[in-house]
Amino acid sequence: MKCLYVLALSALLTTPAFPQSKPAPAPSGTYVSDPAHSSVIWKIGHFGLSNYTARFTQMSAELLWDAKNPAASKVSASIDPTSVRTDFPFPDVEDFDRKIGSDGNFLAAQPISFVSTEVKVTDENKGQVTGDLTFRGQTRRATFDVTFNGSMAEHPMEKAPKLGFSAIARIRRSEWGLTLYVPAVSDEVTILIETELAPAKKATN
Repeated sequence: MKCLYVLALSALLTTPAFPQSKPAPAPSGTYVSDPAHSSVIWKIGHFGLSNYTARFTQMSAELLWDAKNPAASKVSASIDPTSVRTDFPFPDVEDFDRKIGSDGNFLAAQPISFVSTEVKVTDENKGQVTGDLTFRGQTRRATFDVTFNGSMAEHPMEKAPKLGFSAIARIRRSEWGLTLYVPAVSDEVTILIETELAPAKKATN
């Protein structure tokens, strides 16, 4: 009996939870970000000692995906600046999230948006997305280095197509008029994005 139990346990542990064969790719179409599997994180140098890290909790993106010619794809995204979360450890001293998101010296509660103008495929599953990044009411050019993590024509749990991307950009905040505390707090800001996208739901009457 013990031998049978060990064999059954071994079989369970070595059996993959999902099929190992490569899934069929997601088709062309309009996709939107899945908020449960998407994040926007930013990092900024703090007196040369560390990178202060925070995130936004309210973001959305739309991708017009061209599966046969990814360079023809287009993406747009928006972020609510007041959704910033810094995990400041002394909320009784200062509402730091509110200050960063709404104060005129920081993000000024003005919508953040990105609209692509060019997509380049640079290597297998790698590319660059350049577009117009707007925050604090100013628009400047920004480029994200993007990794295409893969896609599925049918996600094994959600039973619908899905795509996944990672992206990173480094911008100089002074170009958007945000110069407070430079250089003690670095001019360069690193933006990190992780996202999964699912088909946009069709409107119903």
